[in-house]
Amino acid sequence: MTVISIMGLSLVFCIGISFLLDNWKSVPPEQSAGIPLGGKGLMLSNSLHRNETVVILINGASQPLGPRVTALPGQPLIFLESVSTGFDLPSIPFKDDTPWFLKSLAIDIRLNAEMFQKKYSENILSFLVYAGALIFLLCSLGNVIKFSAWPLANLFLGILAFRGILAFCSFINTPEMQEILSSFIKNIIPLSFTVPFMFLGAGLLLHLYSFLIFFIKRRSSDDI
Repeated sequence: MTVISIMGLSLVFCIGISFLLDNWKSVPPEQSAGIPLGGKGLMLSNSLHRNETVVILINGASQPLGPRVTALPGQPLIFLESVSTGFDLPSIPFKDDTPWFLKSLAIDIRLNAEMFQKKYSENILSFLVYAGALIFLLCSLGNVIKFSAWPLANLFLGILAFRGILAFCSFINTPEMQEILSSFIKNIIPLSFTVPFMFLGAGLLLHLYSFLIFFIKRRSSDDI
Protein backbone atom coordinates (compact mmCIF):
# COMPACT_ATOMS: atom_id res chain seq x y z
CA MET A 1 0.00 0.00 0.00
CA THR A 2 2.86 2.37 0.81
CA VAL A 3 4.49 1.76 -2.57
CA ILE A 4 1.21 2.40 -4.38
CA SER A 5 0.73 5.66 -2.47
CA ILE A 6 4.27 6.80 -3.30
CA MET A 7 3.74 5.93 -6.97
CA GLY A 8 0.47 7.85 -7.09
CA LEU A 9 1.91 10.95 -5.41
CA SER A 10 4.99 10.86 -7.64
CA LEU A 11 2.86 10.60 -10.77
CA VAL A 12 0.67 13.53 -9.68
CA PHE A 13 3.82 15.55 -8.94
CA CYS A 14 5.26 14.77 -12.40
CA ILE A 15 2.00 15.77 -14.10
CA GLY A 16 1.86 19.03 -12.15
CA ILE A 17 5.46 19.98 -12.92
CA SER A 18 5.04 19.10 -16.61
CA PHE A 19 1.84 21.17 -16.79
CA LEU A 20 3.58 24.18 -15.25
CA LEU A 21 6.57 23.90 -17.60
CA ASP A 22 4.31 23.47 -20.62
CA ASN A 23 2.48 26.69 -19.77
CA TRP A 24 5.57 28.59 -18.68
CA LYS A 25 5.86 30.28 -22.07
CA SER A 26 2.53 32.04 -21.53
CA VAL A 27 3.95 33.87 -18.50
CA PRO A 28 5.07 37.38 -19.57
CA PRO A 29 8.83 37.81 -19.23
CA GLU A 30 10.15 40.03 -16.49
CA GLN A 31 11.66 43.29 -17.63
CA SER A 32 15.38 43.02 -17.17
CA ALA A 33 17.76 45.91 -16.81
CA GLY A 34 20.79 43.76 -17.57
CA ILE A 35 23.66 45.11 -19.62
CA PRO A 36 25.93 43.22 -22.05
CA LEU A 37 29.00 41.62 -20.53
CA GLY A 38 32.03 43.79 -21.19
CA GLY A 39 32.32 47.46 -22.07
CA LYS A 40 34.26 49.31 -24.75
CA GLY A 41 37.61 47.80 -25.59
CA LEU A 42 36.57 44.26 -24.64
CA MET A 43 39.35 41.80 -25.48
CA LEU A 44 38.47 38.31 -26.68
CA SER A 45 41.21 35.72 -26.92
CA ASN A 46 41.48 32.30 -28.49
CA SER A 47 44.51 30.48 -27.11
CA LEU A 48 46.00 27.41 -28.78
CA HIS A 49 49.31 26.45 -27.19
CA ARG A 50 51.42 29.61 -27.62
CA ASN A 51 49.59 31.03 -30.64
CA GLU A 52 47.05 33.49 -29.29
CA THR A 53 44.65 35.52 -31.40
CA VAL A 54 43.19 38.60 -29.72
CA VAL A 55 40.16 40.53 -30.94
CA ILE A 56 39.42 43.92 -29.39
CA LEU A 57 35.83 45.08 -29.74
CA ILE A 58 36.06 48.85 -29.82
CA ASN A 59 32.40 49.41 -28.89
CA GLY A 60 32.22 46.39 -26.60
CA ALA A 61 29.84 43.45 -26.56
CA SER A 62 26.87 45.68 -27.33
CA GLN A 63 28.08 45.81 -30.97
CA PRO A 64 29.75 42.43 -31.61
CA LEU A 65 29.79 43.05 -35.40
CA GLY A 66 31.04 46.62 -35.11
CA PRO A 67 34.59 48.00 -35.43
CA ARG A 68 37.37 45.88 -34.06
CA VAL A 69 41.11 45.38 -33.98
CA THR A 70 42.53 41.90 -34.55
CA ALA A 71 45.99 40.94 -33.32
CA LEU A 72 47.55 37.84 -34.88
CA PRO A 73 50.88 36.43 -33.63
CA GLY A 74 53.79 37.88 -35.62
CA GLN A 75 51.58 40.09 -37.81
CA PRO A 76 50.57 43.77 -37.78
CA LEU A 77 47.30 44.80 -36.18
CA ILE A 78 44.23 44.55 -38.44
CA PHE A 79 41.44 47.10 -38.16
CA LEU A 80 37.95 46.25 -39.42
CA GLU A 81 35.15 48.81 -39.55
CA SER A 82 32.51 46.04 -39.46
CA VAL A 83 32.18 42.33 -40.15
CA SER A 84 29.54 40.08 -41.71
CA THR A 85 27.22 37.91 -39.64
CA GLY A 86 29.09 34.80 -40.73
CA PHE A 87 32.26 35.88 -38.94
CA ASP A 88 32.91 33.70 -35.90
CA LEU A 89 34.29 35.39 -32.83
CA PRO A 90 36.97 33.55 -30.88
CA SER A 91 35.57 32.00 -27.75
CA ILE A 92 36.11 33.70 -24.41
CA PRO A 93 38.32 31.38 -22.35
CA PHE A 94 36.19 31.11 -19.21
CA LYS A 95 37.55 28.45 -16.89
CA ASP A 96 35.24 25.63 -15.83
CA ASP A 97 36.37 23.61 -12.81
CA THR A 98 33.14 21.62 -12.43
CA PRO A 99 33.92 17.94 -11.71
CA TRP A 100 33.13 15.50 -14.49
CA PHE A 101 30.54 13.51 -12.54
CA LEU A 102 28.53 16.67 -11.83
CA LYS A 103 28.62 17.62 -15.52
CA SER A 104 27.43 14.15 -16.55
CA LEU A 105 24.69 14.27 -13.90
CA ALA A 106 23.48 17.63 -15.19
CA ILE A 107 23.45 16.31 -18.77
CA ASP A 108 21.44 13.21 -17.84
CA ILE A 109 18.94 15.26 -15.82
CA ARG A 110 18.46 17.65 -18.73
CA LEU A 111 17.99 14.82 -21.25
CA ASN A 112 15.46 13.05 -19.05
CA ALA A 113 13.60 16.30 -18.40
CA GLU A 114 13.39 16.89 -22.16
CA MET A 115 12.06 13.35 -22.63
CA PHE A 116 9.35 13.94 -20.01
CA GLN A 117 8.38 17.19 -21.71
CA LYS A 118 8.32 15.47 -25.10
CA LYS A 119 6.00 12.73 -23.84
CA TYR A 120 3.72 15.31 -22.24
CA SER A 121 3.58 17.31 -25.46
CA GLU A 122 2.65 14.20 -27.48
CA ASN A 123 -0.37 13.10 -25.44
CA ILE A 124 -1.28 12.43 -21.83
CA LEU A 125 -1.45 8.65 -22.35
CA SER A 126 2.13 8.46 -23.60
CA PHE A 127 3.25 10.58 -20.64
CA LEU A 128 1.38 8.47 -18.07
CA VAL A 129 2.76 5.21 -19.48
CA TYR A 130 6.36 6.46 -19.54
CA ALA A 131 6.30 8.26 -16.19
CA GLY A 132 4.33 5.50 -14.47
CA ALA A 133 6.70 2.76 -15.63
CA LEU A 134 9.75 4.78 -14.56
CA ILE A 135 8.24 5.54 -11.15
CA PHE A 136 7.41 1.84 -10.74
CA LEU A 137 11.05 0.97 -11.49
CA LEU A 138 12.34 3.55 -9.00
CA CYS A 139 9.96 2.31 -6.30
CA SER A 140 11.29 -1.21 -6.80
CA LEU A 141 14.66 -0.06 -5.45
CA GLY A 142 13.34 -0.17 -1.89
CA ASN A 143 15.27 -3.35 -1.16
CA VAL A 144 18.51 -1.64 -2.21
CA ILE A 145 18.33 0.96 0.58
CA LYS A 146 17.92 -1.90 3.09
CA PHE A 147 20.75 -4.00 1.68
CA SER A 148 23.13 -3.69 4.62
CA ALA A 149 22.99 -2.89 8.32
CA TRP A 150 24.74 0.47 7.87
CA PRO A 151 22.33 3.31 7.03
CA LEU A 152 25.05 5.44 5.41
CA ALA A 153 26.08 2.59 3.12
CA ASN A 154 22.45 2.05 2.17
CA LEU A 155 22.11 5.75 1.37
CA PHE A 156 25.09 5.66 -1.00
CA LEU A 157 23.81 2.45 -2.60
CA GLY A 158 20.46 4.12 -3.20
CA ILE A 159 22.15 7.16 -4.75
CA LEU A 160 24.24 4.94 -7.04
CA ALA A 161 21.17 2.95 -8.07
CA PHE A 162 19.23 6.13 -8.87
CA ARG A 163 22.22 7.50 -10.81
CA GLY A 164 22.46 4.27 -12.77
CA ILE A 165 18.79 4.38 -13.77
CA LEU A 166 19.17 8.02 -14.78
CA ALA A 167 22.11 7.14 -17.05
CA PHE A 168 20.24 4.11 -18.41
CA CYS A 169 17.26 6.30 -19.35
CA SER A 170 19.52 8.69 -21.23
CA PHE A 171 21.23 5.80 -23.01
CA ILE A 172 18.09 3.89 -23.98
CA ASN A 173 16.42 7.02 -25.39
CA THR A 174 19.23 7.89 -27.79
CA PRO A 175 18.33 7.73 -31.51
CA GLU A 176 20.82 4.89 -32.07
CA MET A 177 19.25 2.72 -29.37
CA GLN A 178 15.77 3.55 -30.64
CA GLU A 179 16.77 2.25 -34.08
CA ILE A 180 18.15 -0.96 -32.54
CA LEU A 181 14.99 -1.47 -30.50
CA SER A 182 12.77 -0.87 -33.52
CA SER A 183 14.70 -3.51 -35.48
CA PHE A 184 14.15 -6.02 -32.66
CA ILE A 185 10.47 -5.49 -31.96
CA LYS A 186 9.52 -5.25 -35.68
CA ASN A 187 6.18 -3.52 -35.12
CA ILE A 188 5.09 -6.00 -32.43
CA ILE A 189 4.37 -3.09 -30.06
CA PRO A 190 4.55 0.68 -30.65
CA LEU A 191 8.09 1.98 -30.37
CA SER A 192 6.98 4.65 -27.88
CA PHE A 193 5.89 1.88 -25.47
CA THR A 194 9.09 -0.18 -25.78
CA VAL A 195 11.10 1.73 -23.16
CA PRO A 196 8.21 1.81 -20.62
CA PHE A 197 7.83 -1.96 -21.02
CA MET A 198 11.54 -2.34 -20.28
CA PHE A 199 11.13 -0.23 -17.14
CA LEU A 200 8.11 -2.29 -16.14
CA GLY A 201 9.91 -5.59 -16.69
CA ALA A 202 12.96 -4.50 -14.68
CA GLY A 203 10.71 -3.22 -11.89
CA LEU A 204 8.80 -6.52 -11.76
CA LEU A 205 12.05 -8.47 -11.49
CA LEU A 206 13.27 -6.25 -8.65
CA HIS A 207 9.93 -6.53 -6.85
CA LEU A 208 10.07 -10.30 -7.26
CA TYR A 209 13.60 -10.32 -5.83
CA SER A 210 12.45 -8.22 -2.86
CA PHE A 211 9.53 -10.60 -2.24
CA LEU A 212 11.82 -13.65 -2.34
CA ILE A 213 14.24 -12.02 0.10
CA PHE A 214 11.35 -11.19 2.44
CA PHE A 215 9.96 -14.74 2.12
CA ILE A 216 13.35 -16.33 2.86
CA LYS A 217 13.91 -14.12 5.91
CA ARG A 218 10.39 -14.86 7.17
CA ARG A 219 10.94 -18.60 6.64
CA SER A 220 14.25 -18.45 8.51
CA SER A 221 12.70 -16.59 11.45
CA ASP A 222 9.85 -19.13 11.65
CA ASP A 223 12.32 -22.03 11.70
CA ILE A 224 14.18 -20.45 14.58
